[in-house]
Amino acid sequence: MALNLSQKKEVVAELAGVAATAHSLVAAEYAGTTVEQMTAMRKKARESGVYLRVVKNTLASRAVAGTEFEVVKDALVGPLLYAFSTEEPGAAGRLIKEFAKGNDKLKAKIVSVEGKLLPAEHVEVLASLPTREQALAMLARVLAEPATMFARVVKAVADQQGGGEVAAETPAEAEPA
Repeated sequence: MALNLSQKKEVVAELAGVAATAHSLVAAEYAGTTVEQMTAMRKKARESGVYLRVVKNTLASRAVAGTEFEVVKDALVGPLLYAFSTEEPGAAGRLIKEFAKGNDKLKAKIVSVEGKLLPAEHVEVLASLPTREQALAMLARVLAEPATMFARVVKAVADQQGGGEVAAETPAEAEPA
């Protein structure tokens, strides 16, 4: 179904708004993907904070103009599915990688992060980025490790000097007989 001019302007404005705030972009060839597969992918995309849309390349090119994804304009060729990560950088990469396993027709073609156009193989690297929760857990471990090591050292020194046994004997000596 062809879009009229006002509908095209709406699509470009919507896509430009998403591109202005997105962390990463993965564009994939989707020709041969079934309706059921696309429906499942759209559902998973909504759950994982990925904006997923199929639009004409000319509209996508206009939408990314003036954003950090402007570097992909020349690579927009053929029928493409656009996945913008809106919450965390690796979400779009994980989505495309996950669905490409079960569908050999779905192939990443463009990966863009922080204003850089990367080869399609970088979808693996993008997919391996930790989620926000995983990154916070790693940070918490890193911050807690020095305190844990200090406590171990203090305990080891106390055990080596017999501090644990002395502390246990002190209350018994304090009682008059």
